[in-house]
Parts: sequence; C-alpha cells; structure tokens
Amino acid sequence: MPEPFALSDVTIVAGDPAGTVLPGRTVVVGANGKILQVGPSADTVAPVGCKILDSTGRFVVPGLINAHAHLFSNGLPLPKILLKESTAGIVAKLGRGPLGRRLFKKRTKANVLTQLHSGVTTIRSVGDVAYEVVEVADEIERGEYLGPRVLGSGPLLAITGGHGAPQIALTSDSPWEARRNARTHVQRGVKAIKISATAGVTDARAIGYAGRPEMTEEEMSGICEEAHNAGIRVAAHAQSTAGIRAALRAGADTIEHGAAMDPEVIDLFLDNPRSLSGSSALIPTILVCLPLLKFDQSITGASDVVRANAAMILEEMVRGIEDARRHGIAVGMGTDSALTYVTHYDAWREMDLLVRYGGFTPAQALNAATRTNARILGLDDITGSIETGKDADMVVLDANPIDGFRALTNPRMVIARGHIIDEPSVTRYAELDERLDSI
Repeated sequence: MPEPFALSDVTIVAGDPAGTVLPGRTVVVGANGKILQVGPSADTVAPVGCKILDSTGRFVVPGLINAHAHLFSNGLPLPKILLKESTAGIVAKLGRGPLGRRLFKKRTKANVLTQLHSGVTTIRSVGDVAYEVVEVADEIERGEYLGPRVLGSGPLLAITGGHGAPQIALTSDSPWEARRNARTHVQRGVKAIKISATAGVTDARAIGYAGRPEMTEEEMSGICEEAHNAGIRVAAHAQSTAGIRAALRAGADTIEHGAAMDPEVIDLFLDNPRSLSGSSALIPTILVCLPLLKFDQSITGASDVVRANAAMILEEMVRGIEDARRHGIAVGMGTDSALTYVTHYDAWREMDLLVRYGGFTPAQALNAATRTNARILGLDDITGSIETGKDADMVVLDANPIDGFRALTNPRMVIARGHIIDEPSVTRYAELDERLDSI
C-alpha cells in the first residue's frame, strides 16, 4: 500500500485543451492510491498522518498515457538481420523459443520502467513478440514490483506476409482464422488487440506499397466482434484512406498512424456503431517517420523504398491529423516506441511534433496525451486527470510543460497509483538524442 501524502502549494496543469493552470493547490492522496482531495491550499486540510510534500514553485500534470507502444527494443537502430524478409521466420521462431521469451520479457520490464520514469503512467502495447507484455502487466498488477498501468496486446494480427509478420504477428488468411487468433489473444489475457489493416513503411516491398490494404473487412470484423465481446478495444494499423475505411467499417476503435479522410471515413470516426464506445479515434505517430526523412540514409540504413514510403506516409498522416482536427475527431498520442529512433523516454518529442506538424497548441498536445487518451482507451473514470476519486497518476515538474515539453525530460517526481518515484532517472543515448535534437 502506498503511504498517504499531500502535494502542498503546487501548481496544477490540468491537461485540458484550454491549458488551465491552477496555482496554490493541494492534492491529497490516500493509502488506496487514489486522490482524496484537490483544492486551494488555504482550504484543503490533509488528514492526520498524511505526509506533507512542500511543492512550492513546482508543477504537477496528469500522468502521461502512451497509446501506441512496442516494448521489444530500446529505440536504437535494429540489426539488419531482424529486418530482412529472408530471415524473418527464423528470427520469429527464436524469439518465441525459451531463450527468446526470457530475453524479450527482460527487455519489456526494463522498457516499461523507463517509460514510467519518464512520466508515462499508462501504456498500451500494440504489437509484441509473444505474450511477454501481458506477463509483465500481470506481475505489476499483482504488486511484484512498481510499474505503470499496462494494456498488453500480444502479437498483432496480420495476413500471411503482411505488415509485422512474422516477427511480431500471428497470421491468418480467412475470417475464421482471424477470429480464432483473436480468441487465442483473449484467452491469453490481453487487454488490447492490434490488427494490420494495411502494409507499412519498414517492410514495404516497393515505392507506394505502404498503405496498401491487406486484411479484409470480413477478417477484421471477426476480430473486432471477438474483442468487443470481451470488452477489449481494437487498434488498426492503417495508412491509407481505403484501409482506414475498411477498418472502421469492421469496428476498429482506434486508427494508428492515419491518412487523409473522405466524408465516409469522417462520419465513421464520429459515429461508429460497431466500435466499443460508438465512435473511433486517431492515434498519429509522427516521430517514427521523421528520422527516415531528415537523416542521411547512411545513418538510418533505410533503403530508397523505405525512405520514399516514409515521405508518402508522413504527408498522409499530417493530412489525417488536419482532417481530424477540423471535424472534431478525437486525436490521441502514441510514440511507436521501440522502433528505430523512438526511445522509451521520448513521449515529450511526439507531443512537441503534434504542435509543430499537427497544428496543435501545446495545451491540446498535453490533453491528447492525458485526458483524451484516457477517454480513447476507456480509462477516463480512473486516470487522465487530477481529480478526486481517480488514481493518483501524476508527474511533478520544475516548469510548466505547456511552456516547453522539454520540462518532461527530467521529472522531479513520478507518481503511479499513489506510489512515489522520487527523482526518477533513465538511461539515455546521447548520440541518438543529439541527432533527434537536430530536427
């Protein structure tokens, strides 16, 4: 059980789209890890036995929520053998063997803790080697060690030879096979499911290949039905208008990455009766594309095909964000962590790019990573804001992140369900960070 405490005289950055800032507040957290009181310090009295933490001059924001994470790697460039189509099957088999399972579980644990220490208190994984993320999530929930709230997905669901296959995917080639794989996921205890509606950038076979529809609407419908019957939301990797349309018709709850929208797609986002909540949301991932375009190919190792597809997909993604903003579609924040140049401590960079490329205000970007993500993932009754009755998921900073997201690079304190991490720290990659800073 966490120790009851109160943050006194802190400035609350509410995480709403307007950028509300509330100075001179006290936040009282109980032994159950929930927020008991929030109010002006002059009017808020902490219970007897509550530890008082003087937070004068500091800012507190809701814990960040990463709605699009992978946890199998650290963000450094992957060895070329892992990316070769000719060795993909061997790599997948080794990764799911006894030694591979131990390795990826160890990596997963290290990476979720890195995200936590950087201020991310909730993670949704969207494509794992096997079920190592589910296992780590269960260990955290049992209290074996302190970690973030984790919604583990297991391998993404794809067609034979499709995006992510076979390294981080279970494959199928008919609606019933797809439904069977979804049932397997549910039985293994996943809290999220990811499907590959279209081809992607890193495994594109030709220029213009990324975004090509892969899984049929019927296949995706079976997956969505099985997931929704278990109360699980479905994320769809979709990088073309046609792919998004089919995924939304099938009932996908979130579209990952995105593309330009036509009227039917816009209507389906706003009113999607086959989704779990009646509407769907967009989770763009800008950072994962930029290095492939901004850095020399001798550095990234990207082929001409991959680079050309990255340029196409980034343009489509930005258009999708613009369409979503213009029509009131919910837009969340996801980093695509573990992919090359996307570390587990850089959620702030994706928020910054929502401002620089997506047209968001800083307040709206923070909102996407907190309150909006909580609503998108169906967690808004327990996290995403600093309110009485919700879990105490918070980040204490020395500066207001709305004035600059680099304030999140060195949190003073991270609080996860009432448990305090004082002066959190992460292992950084100086050369990688220097390159990203140059963008």
